[in-house]
Amino acid sequence: MAGFARGLVLALAALSLAACATSKVAPRVPAPEPADAGRPETPQPPEPERPSTPRRFSPAHLPGWTSEDHAAAFSAYAAGCRVSKATVHAEICARARKVGTLTPEAARQFFETGFVAERLESEGVLTAYFAPVYEARRTPDAEFSAPVRPRPADLIVVDAGRLDPAQTGRPAAWRSLPGGGQEPYPDRAAIESGPAPDALAWMRPEELFFLQIQGSGVLVFEDGTSRKALYAANNGHAFVGVANPMRERGLLGANETSGDTIRAWLAAHRGPEAEAIMRLNPRYAFFSLAADDGRPPAGAAGIPLPSGRAIAVDTQHHSLGEVYWIEADAPILTGAFPSYRRLAVALDTGGAIKGDVRADLFLGQGAAAGAEAGRVRHRLRLYRLVPR
Repeated sequence: MAGFARGLVLALAALSLAACATSKVAPRVPAPEPADAGRPETPQPPEPERPSTPRRFSPAHLPGWTSEDHAAAFSAYAAGCRVSKATVHAEICARARKVGTLTPEAARQFFETGFVAERLESEGVLTAYFAPVYEARRTPDAEFSAPVRPRPADLIVVDAGRLDPAQTGRPAAWRSLPGGGQEPYPDRAAIESGPAPDALAWMRPEELFFLQIQGSGVLVFEDGTSRKALYAANNGHAFVGVANPMRERGLLGANETSGDTIRAWLAAHRGPEAEAIMRLNPRYAFFSLAADDGRPPAGAAGIPLPSGRAIAVDTQHHSLGEVYWIEADAPILTGAFPSYRRLAVALDTGGAIKGDVRADLFLGQGAAAGAEAGRVRHRLRLYRLVPR
């Protein structure tokens, strides 16, 4: 995606591996009991559940539940549940926040007695993101040539339904014209071709590209000082990943499109070749700089993201503050962890995170988190934890 938020995310909250994040669907209900056929002497088998109706059960039966760190999950839940606007979450969230910390066993009982789990139909994809730490310069040079741009004064947010009725309710970026009109904001190539007199900092082009994907990060300047780069806005264009085009063009191997390998290729081909690849993604993110307080970045929910316990979700299908169980396996990238099973809280969103069974797991800050996050592309089964 081009916006880190460009980018996350997860009762309790779990989260997941890597590149720098509000409204919810109607509550799911269990399938109705089959009607009496009028012949009690001939019992009828129960009516099978309809595919659209998730099955509810105790969290104790979630795959991998017994191996979970329930105390860590409870801590993440208590920190993030308050952002939920659903009344059904208010009472149990207040209880969790009042309790403080719990032992692993007490935390497990909290979830098992306070929630039921429901599996979302179908399977999807789990990816991961992180908060990078990159070098930056206050003035440009041959290596640090990409400007970190602030939110433009002419950028306005409108309803995407103005161009596509199917996107009604989603935000889109337009710009005001001198004559009083408006038009969709330009794409990456057009923005990058313009001057940057108000640049906040200068970065290596490939690292700015990844900062935009992750959504936030830390910039370390030549004098040793550091500043947080915080997501401010994007140009409204859809995120387009570059991994598939690079694989299809033979630039990278089929299973070698991790974040690290993509970034290394872009660095090795810095200039027109790398620019052509990065411009396949028309989405562009703008930033603001703030003091580096050492805390994790905040997601779309406005609270610091707990490492490994927060996910970014599509708010057309999920609400921030909800709790989920992630069951992800079958990775396709070399060097990836075989599986992720954990509780996570929905605390962020992302331009590339679309659909019901789709999540982006926040893995923390720095190079180690980035190496892991860049290898996460797993088959995902997602379970929502619903207060009893």
